[in-house]
Amino acid sequence: MGSAHRRNWTDGSLTAGSFLKPHHVARAVFHPSWIPEALDPTVERLKRARVVMGAVAALGVHSFVEGGFAWDELVKNAATASLVLLCVTPLTVGVMLLVWRRGGPVRRLGARLLDSLKLLALFIASAFAALGLFAAGDMLGTGPKIVLSALGLWMAFFVIAGAVRLTGNFFGTAAVHRCLPPLLATVTTWLMAVPDLVTSDLHGLGRGLGVAFILGAPVTVTAIALLEARRLSRRYGIRLTAHPAPRTPRTTPAYPQYSAHNGRNPYGA
Repeated sequence: MGSAHRRNWTDGSLTAGSFLKPHHVARAVFHPSWIPEALDPTVERLKRARVVMGAVAALGVHSFVEGGFAWDELVKNAATASLVLLCVTPLTVGVMLLVWRRGGPVRRLGARLLDSLKLLALFIASAFAALGLFAAGDMLGTGPKIVLSALGLWMAFFVIAGAVRLTGNFFGTAAVHRCLPPLLATVTTWLMAVPDLVTSDLHGLGRGLGVAFILGAPVTVTAIALLEARRLSRRYGIRLTAHPAPRTPRTTPAYPQYSAHNGRNPYGA
């Protein structure tokens, strides 16, 4: 893993003043120093496009169409998305670990996977803490409600900003394999869209418009993810099915070539 993997989580970027800006705190907490940066500007632009469409899928396409949504509704959607990820991420990574075992040992990936799991757990806890603050404020008097609502609003900004960050790095799984974030983005957006189609929950939109908007996000995310994976494969030789840290080929000792030595072989008969 190297010493770089064991650096401070935020790399010292947080200060007391940072807590006045929840999106700065979210950037430090949900994009920690051990997550690698994009390999080139094209990959970064593809990732940003994937982030936008992933956010549309996570927060609900109908919200962008109808408008006027509340912060607690946004946080609720983010919490629902995080629960989907809690199921999807381990299953998807588990399948890929079985694939990668053919190219080398997967035990060495354990520390990176544990960090990604911590990031996922931290986001889920933050989303439900924000919901808890809004719910507690509704049950209390005016004074406590103002305080809790203010805290809840700060947490809502923090969670939404964190969701945008995590849609890009997908809980730091790029530290495990560069192709995992686009794969997880594709799987997650489809899993969030399919229930609406199966239940015909078109959120008050017409059938044609509703299906178009529901499928628009996952189809677009899939297309962007394929372009991202293609770029990684063609330019950097990084393939999803290849082990992220392939086994080093075993080398055989080089022996001196046979040469006559007083008419005898110096290594035996």
